[in-house]
Amino acid sequence: MTIKLSKKPFGEEIEKRATQWLKKQGLQLISKNYLCHRGEIDIIMDDNNFLVFIEVRYRKQSNYGSPAETVTPIKQKKIRLAAEHFLQCHPQHQRKYCRFDVIAAQPGYGSDKLDFNWIKNAF
Repeated sequence: MTIKLSKKPFGEEIEKRATQWLKKQGLQLISKNYLCHRGEIDIIMDDNNFLVFIEVRYRKQSNYGSPAETVTPIKQKKIRLAAEHFLQCHPQHQRKYCRFDVIAAQPGYGSDKLDFNWIKNAF
């Protein structure tokens, strides 16, 4: 990928593209970058009555592991706690089943392409 951005805008661009890709898969956006004192959730979407909390990870190379492998147990716990907070603050979503997915992004062929690996029920 040849986009030259600082780390934060680059991460935002990856999340934006992941959101667009997930919309093409039929999911509906509920929230992005949900932040509370317990943690952050990159993307929250609806997938056929499932409330999906999505962590987006990018790695330029997989020499030291895949992007999905960077979602450590500590990070998983923070995401779960943030999801609990979201549900407490948004009771309209409490009747839905919940799922935690990971979108692992890596450079694709071409200068501006990304390949996404969607891991449903990742943790």
